[in-house]
Amino acid sequence: MTFTPGERPRSWAPATVAGDEDDDLEHLSIGEFARGSGLTPKALRLYDELDLLRPDRVDTFSGYRWYAPAQLDRARLVARLRLVGMPLERIREVAAAPSGVAADLVSAYWRQVEADTASRRDIVASVVQHLRTKETSMPTTGPTLTLGSAARLGQGVRPAQQDALHAGRSLFVVADGFGPHGSPVPAGLVIDALTTLDEPWDAADGDPADGDPTAALRAAFAEAQRALDAEAAALPDPRHFGTTATAALLVGSTLFSAHVGDSRLWLVRDGRADQLTRDHTVVAALIEEGRLTPDEARSHEDRSLLNRALVPAGTGGHSGDGPDLAATSVRPADRIVLTGDGVHAVLEPGRLADLLTRPGDPDDVAQRIADAVEAAGAPDNYALVVVDLDA
Repeated sequence: MTFTPGERPRSWAPATVAGDEDDDLEHLSIGEFARGSGLTPKALRLYDELDLLRPDRVDTFSGYRWYAPAQLDRARLVARLRLVGMPLERIREVAAAPSGVAADLVSAYWRQVEADTASRRDIVASVVQHLRTKETSMPTTGPTLTLGSAARLGQGVRPAQQDALHAGRSLFVVADGFGPHGSPVPAGLVIDALTTLDEPWDAADGDPADGDPTAALRAAFAEAQRALDAEAAALPDPRHFGTTATAALLVGSTLFSAHVGDSRLWLVRDGRADQLTRDHTVVAALIEEGRLTPDEARSHEDRSLLNRALVPAGTGGHSGDGPDLAATSVRPADRIVLTGDGVHAVLEPGRLADLLTRPGDPDDVAQRIADAVEAAGAPDNYALVVVDLDA
């Protein structure tokens, strides 16, 4: 956001001290400062109380906070350090230190984060090994549920369509691709690899993949990875070539899912919509750890920064260990929804939850969501699949 000195903010209020009117014209309102810094007004009020980021002036009559444009650098530093999970007390130390010392403090913090992560990695490996020895296949017995489904794929205002989806007999996929020149290839490669699983599954004799849907999904994602690597080998710069992917496979009364990136799988049951997947973004991890609030995340300029995706091997964000895999028991009257971030990043959480839980057949629900995205300006490609289950 650019503020031109001499331009009066629309939320301008008279100063309480005579002669300060011209000074107010050089300041940013809390809303403008929030937009320019990537922090929310709520966060700015908290940081004021914590003496981390004080406004330049506070109107003694209204209590309204005003910020100098020169404070934006400090505010953006705070926002970036919050993004890496630094506690507020340590951010205060960094912000108050001279540049050289501040750089050393940030480096010291990150060295400790890396050491802590290495220690946790060893613990996790031990726990996984212990659990693997006790692993049993999740039963897929139970009535095979019938379903009705609908899908919507929109380009929005983007110059090209890079999303892709599949809504079949037992398999449902949403993929959000990215790449040079608006390439649709990455998302399409994932769809091609996964659709081989879209055939009738017999929970008793387990065909295909010897009755193991989880293994089948893992193998299909591995095939998509090989195809992506082969395609990227011909690119001069493969670093910005890849896709997110969320897949749901219905076997009997069990929903098996595989997920990489920030597309989402939702379960709608008893009037409530629950997100079954976790976004593989920097801010999502910090929200889960309680280091960043959802309000801060929604306004952060790096809110869509992926840390895992299907990308060529050897590039940042490569998920060498494959997708997140899960199994969820489902029942008649459940609704399954898959959305790309062109849907859930555009619609407010409350608005999306309302649309997901409204009565109607899948086609009605999908159309209402697509209409809401278009009404919000459709700033990105968007993809969604709605599946209703019945006995």
